[in-house]
Amino acid sequence: MRRLPDLLIEPVVRMALAEDLGRAGDMTAMACIPEGARMKAAFAARKPGVLAGIDCVRPAVLAMDPKAFVDVRLHDSDAFEAGAVLAVVEADARAFLSAERTALNLLGRLSGVATLTRTYVDAVAGTWARIADTRKTTPGLRALEKHAVACGGGMNHRFGLDDAILIKDNHVAVCGGVAEAVRRAKAFAPHLMKVEVEVDGLDQLDAVLALIDEGIAPDVIMLDNFSLSDLRAAVARVAGRVVLEASGGVDLTTVRGIAETGVDVISVGALTHSAPVLDIGLDAL
Repeated sequence: MRRLPDLLIEPVVRMALAEDLGRAGDMTAMACIPEGARMKAAFAARKPGVLAGIDCVRPAVLAMDPKAFVDVRLHDSDAFEAGAVLAVVEADARAFLSAERTALNLLGRLSGVATLTRTYVDAVAGTWARIADTRKTTPGLRALEKHAVACGGGMNHRFGLDDAILIKDNHVAVCGGVAEAVRRAKAFAPHLMKVEVEVDGLDQLDAVLALIDEGIAPDVIMLDNFSLSDLRAAVARVAGRVVLEASGGVDLTTVRGIAETGVDVISVGALTHSAPVLDIGLDAL
């Protein structure tokens, strides 16, 4: 599994630490913990899951105690059972306790995303479809949350507004029609930038497919909130000429049926906007 560069992780960790420490620092640690005391503790899983965000632990601890020892036992994308030790830290006690919550928040949040993603990926196993995320991410955490999706076996959609053109219903409304919106996008797009268009019915799909004869078809067509029968009809009409992405109405009760229609990609906003935080605790050793 690829590792996120520290350049992306450290600003998030430092922002979270600054938010937690406030104007005066950890008053509880200063009041209760003798200066110079040291402690050793393990980040341990309370439930099974898929790991993501382990690389947030070291910068969180080292920001408070540069001489701390951090022993990472598992790595991002590893599956684990309840009770698994993810990392062991030995550090100045005051510093470590001040960093604890930031490290746990990021580790639990990102592992929750990875775990939910793996559940979706497993649900469509044996089909053609791949699971993808969306831009419905926590502000400031997009790079980390999308990394967590990849750790769970999912595929990243675009990272922002600048790396692909995605024509949605409001763009179509302003342009006066889906075909016109695609024509404008294809004329504008640089040669390395893909164009995707959202359609909300088979009539719009047919209007887009007619553009193939003009040589200006989009690279991807998003089928928004299609019924299963319409998804199957869309797959038959496209016949592999364009990548088809299904979106809307996707959850763990519906994703298998959607995948079995033959679509190429299923985008799931819930991977990042509704993933439960995985229960990970800190146990003193």
